[in-house]
Amino acid sequence: MERKFEFSIGEFYHLYSRGVDKRILFDNDTDRLRFVKLLFVCNHRESIVFRDLEKNHFLKDVFDFPADQSLVDIGAYCLMPNHIHILMHEKIEKGISMFMQKLLTAYSKYYNTKNSRNGALFDGNFKARHLDNDNYLNYIYTYIHLNPIKLINSKWKEKESFLDVESAKNFIENYTYSSYSDYVGENRKSGKILNQQAFPHYFESLGDFKRTVDFWLNYKEDNVE
Repeated sequence: MERKFEFSIGEFYHLYSRGVDKRILFDNDTDRLRFVKLLFVCNHRESIVFRDLEKNHFLKDVFDFPADQSLVDIGAYCLMPNHIHILMHEKIEKGISMFMQKLLTAYSKYYNTKNSRNGALFDGNFKARHLDNDNYLNYIYTYIHLNPIKLINSKWKEKESFLDVESAKNFIENYTYSSYSDYVGENRKSGKILNQQAFPHYFESLGDFKRTVDFWLNYKEDNVE
């Protein structure tokens, strides 16, 4: 997923970043929630200090901040223990690059300060894949949202592996740190991270999304990345 292209306005991309030496990025739910909040806060053209937002008495929550000058459109995301996935739409020139620099820098500073450590937290430059194929763009929604299943069955897609589909669906539905809940009808403040209107409307109804998830949960292949 090495990046060998320039981001173009109006195009869609799958962004990926791993912890340096595959290290764990999130020690607990507090860390994961911080990163989710940064997905929202860092997506703004002005520089915003996170702690100032938290101290702002006019805001009950950082998600109440009026982020009306976004750098990118986010279509989906998922936090895994040692890496992250984000589906993005390039909204303004260099928007993705600016957003990712702000996001990864802000979280690295938070994590390093909390743990009294120095040095890089993420493994070099983030990776990206240009989603110039409609079928792949459609598929990436489920790829990102089904990633947490690896936490309960790392080889679930292989033909020889058994997957309890209902248990898997229950697991991802209760996995807070992805945008899955925003696609199955849950109304939560972190839903403001997404701008689904900037992406093709593959899922006109809740049933469309769930049927697509069911298809890929039952799909098996010999080799998986």
